[in-house]
This record gives sequence, C-alpha cells and structure tokens, in this order.
Amino acid sequence: MNNFVTIRNLTFKRRNRIIFDDVNFDIPKGKITAIMGPSGSGKTTLLKLIGGQLYPQIGTVEVDHQNVHKLSRNKLYQLRRKMGLLFQRGALFTNISVFDNVAFPIREHTNLNEAMIRDLVLMKLEFVGLRNAHQLMPSQLSGGMERRVALARAIALDPQMIMYDEPFTGQDPISMGVLVKLIKELNDSLETTSIIVSHDVAEASSIADYIYLIANGKVIGQGTPEELNKTKSPHVMQFLKGLPDGPVPFHYPGKTLEDDLQLL
Repeated sequence: MNNFVTIRNLTFKRRNRIIFDDVNFDIPKGKITAIMGPSGSGKTTLLKLIGGQLYPQIGTVEVDHQNVHKLSRNKLYQLRRKMGLLFQRGALFTNISVFDNVAFPIREHTNLNEAMIRDLVLMKLEFVGLRNAHQLMPSQLSGGMERRVALARAIALDPQMIMYDEPFTGQDPISMGVLVKLIKELNDSLETTSIIVSHDVAEASSIADYIYLIANGKVIGQGTPEELNKTKSPHVMQFLKGLPDGPVPFHYPGKTLEDDLQLL
C-alpha cells in the first residue's frame, strides 16, 4: 500500500514521561485514518511530530517519503505546504474577518493577485456552506461555524494531507454531523489523505477507513472499524464501549477505603 505517512520505532518522552514507546503507524494515501485514545494519550503530540514541531528521541517520521526531522528549514516549510491542519479550537485570527482568515495562507504562500484570491476564498467558503458569512468577524460565529471556517482555511492551499485535531469536541449534534459529512466529502472528492485524532468513537468510526487505538505509550489496537468492533481485547473493548471500569481502573490506585477509614 502507498503510504503518505510512515512512522517507525517512534519513541518520544517529555521529561520522565513516555508518550510513545517504540510505536509504528502507516497512514495510507487518499484514505481516512483515525488515531483514537483517552485524553492525554499523545494524539495531538503525534500531529506535532508529523508536522516537525516536535522531534522524537528515537525513530523516524516520513511524510511523502521525506524524513521530516532531517529536513532543512526551507525543505520543511515546503513539505508543510502539502499539509493542512484543523486546530482543536479553530484558532482563527480574532481581529480579521472570515474572508481574511481563509485568505491568509494564500497571501502568505503564493503570489496570486487579489481577484484570484477572492475567487479561491469564496470557493472554499462555499464548500463549507459559509460563503455568505465571509464578511463576519470570528466573534460573530457560533462554535460550529468557527470550526467550518477553520476547515476552509485548512484547505485553502489544496493540501495533499489534512490533519484534524479533535474536530468533534464541543460540537452540537448538527454541527458534528456537518463536520463528519465535510471531512468525508473532502476525502472522496480530492482523494486527500486525512488523519483524525479524536476520542469521539462513533463519529470517527463512521468515516474512518482504518483506526489506531493508543494508550500508555503503545498501540493497543488497530484495524478497520469492523475489525475493532469484533475484537476481544479488554483494553479496546473498554475504550470503544466507554466502560467506566476495566483495564483502566475507575479508582486511582492506592489503599482501600477500609484501610483509610481504619486509620481515622
């Protein structure tokens, strides 16, 4: 299979805490791959490693057959033009309009004239259903609208890969459904490679071609949504079904309540 991202023997630590411990990932070109796991399991960190914002202690991260962490600054910036990122909270510039937010990467990275930029921006906003909101300021947008504007900005340069950082968090059911539809349509129409990091099982599973489950620095499960739903792994079952107790215990480890009460 032709992979757009290949990660091998990745080890990454923050101080004494191991985030990834000798893990491997294959992100196939033109498919939707979901990286799921509990909060704090390193999902956003993985995106930063792919984008070259963080460096691993051990292992390699290749994007489009280039070793991200051995590239010069200029080569890294060129590679990043192939990537789009939907930030977890949108991260729109609050002091400029919707139009100018989407136009920003086009103005920064191309020499197109303003007439062509206008056409491109309106086309991107049309795709997310917000062309007629182009004159609004971010403060005038709902949470769902803000996320859609951020998506229009992420695709402004027609990237070959888009990374979605918790795209469904904090969205109402309608906004969530719209985002799921847009991500799927974008992937199908442009054959874009998509990486979704999320802990929203139902939404991510509904559109993902392949899923990795990560916890405690390891890949604890991987496969298609259908394959994972048939697994008998207690770790995978606990996460997919949202069980409060299991391999990840409900109670913080330590003495029993009886022991504590006897000491009083």
